[in-house]
Amino acid sequence: MPDPRHGSATPNDRGTRDVSRSRLPLHCPLPEMSLWNSHPRVYLPIEKTGRAKCPYCGTDFVLKD
Repeated sequence: MPDPRHGSATPNDRGTRDVSRSRLPLHCPLPEMSLWNSHPRVYLPIEKTGRAKCPYCGTDFVLKD
């Protein structure tokens, strides 16, 4: 059973994550993701379009400010 303090045992249990400009440069996985080390860190270009998708886990990121 997963530890409730750390979310689920699935690395990216939310399909979409909102991020702010203070998080740039954006990388996945984020430190607060459960199983944050589930795949190699990859930097995602989100600045131009406001959206990015992780090629490893499929998490969608949306820039919110």
